[in-house]
Amino acid sequence: MTPAARGELYLPQYNTLYRFTAMDASELALHLAAGPGSQVAFARARTRRDELTETLVAFANGHGGTLILGVSGHTRAKIEGVGDLHAARELLLEAALACTPPLVLPLPQTITLHDATLLVLQVPAGLSQVYALHGKYLRREGATNQPLAPDALRRLLLERGEVSWERTVPADVRFAELDPAKITAYAQRVGPTAEEDPLALLYARGCLVRPEAPHEPMLPTNAGMLLFAHHVAARYPQAELTLVHYRGHDMADIFEREDVRATLPEAVRRAERWLMEHMRKGSRMLGLERHDWSQFPPGAVREALVNAVAHRDYSVRGEGIRVALFSDRLEVYSPGRLPGHVTLQNIVEERYSRNESLVQVLADYGMIERLGYGIDRMLRQMAEAGLPPPHFRETAAGFLVTLTGQPVDALNPAGLDTREWVRMGLNERQIAALVYLASEHRITNRDLQERYPDVSGESVRRDLADLVERGLLLKVGDKRATYYILK
Repeated sequence: MTPAARGELYLPQYNTLYRFTAMDASELALHLAAGPGSQVAFARARTRRDELTETLVAFANGHGGTLILGVSGHTRAKIEGVGDLHAARELLLEAALACTPPLVLPLPQTITLHDATLLVLQVPAGLSQVYALHGKYLRREGATNQPLAPDALRRLLLERGEVSWERTVPADVRFAELDPAKITAYAQRVGPTAEEDPLALLYARGCLVRPEAPHEPMLPTNAGMLLFAHHVAARYPQAELTLVHYRGHDMADIFEREDVRATLPEAVRRAERWLMEHMRKGSRMLGLERHDWSQFPPGAVREALVNAVAHRDYSVRGEGIRVALFSDRLEVYSPGRLPGHVTLQNIVEERYSRNESLVQVLADYGMIERLGYGIDRMLRQMAEAGLPPPHFRETAAGFLVTLTGQPVDALNPAGLDTREWVRMGLNERQIAALVYLASEHRITNRDLQERYPDVSGESVRRDLADLVERGLLLKVGDKRATYYILK
């Protein structure tokens, strides 16, 4: 994506964070043709802020949705466009912040259709809180925003909980505890608009709150401290990330250990580098082709790390995230059981974010691509590597993800993976001949018979002739001068 396109979208990650790919004009046209519905709403550029907020609240309390600004019509779309893009963006962001609690959303996306400029704002599904406008709780029903009935509101409050730990302000916290360099670097990554007022961005992300006393500096929330503090460990010892490398399949007295105490983005980077340095990797022959390999797919490792950091329960003190690397597997443990309505049975299909602000900022850093879809990504990458799917387990007080690694212990001394030859039905002598050729480059009947003195010369000749018929070997010479090479 070009820098200009990124300027319009602010960051590509915003449009994939909630499994919303960057919408193009053709996709937008389909939404407009279908008309408003349970997950699509139209609004004119001059719509009142509270009307927009009502729609955002209704989407957030339901299954998410897309608000298209610059369109009129209750049943059929009439494209009008947006004149003042800056004012329209500000209106949408103000509408999100007018929710109670404020909605943390990807920034609006600009799309041009039929010479008209439209703004698209997407609300994710699976949010962790219940939202209201001026004490009114709404949910999207068909193409309208309807008040939640008391029993429906009660169920939603039970499902989502009432107070977010990451949005609360620590006792006696001061703005000076935040690192200005980290805030500046973050704003620069988001883009020019954020650089103009980085504190407004942090406020929109739920990392800062306004004090009651006027003219006082804004105060950091727990999320703001975990992401941008000078010294995270001083207030949050539970945010420590412990990495341990055991040489064998089980815990032992001999191991390597690294304790990471840093802001969450830096902790993820350091943990990933450490694991890449300590996991097994190299090259091997698969059949007769050379392949680079790593003990685990790097993308799956990254997803397991980031999900643990982004979704753990930081209100649980006295315990941090633990990552254990064994010769056959990787275990990532995070404090806090599965949140909300997510269970081991529906973990692949359901979406629920315990820490919306942490997730959004980590997405801004490019560490999360899609909220709640790291599970899908891990499943796909493990399958592509020919490995079993991740194993998920809830413990008494936490959640454990286990990745099974490549069976590197099964490689023979020459570094050859002979499983493909076994699947082809080759016998032990034929496989030994191919292993020999991988290092010596040529083989004769006598070379193979010396390795198997109890086998007749005729059997050895048939073994090699069969490899020639299969297209694996090439026969060179005749009679006593005959030898074989890899084809």
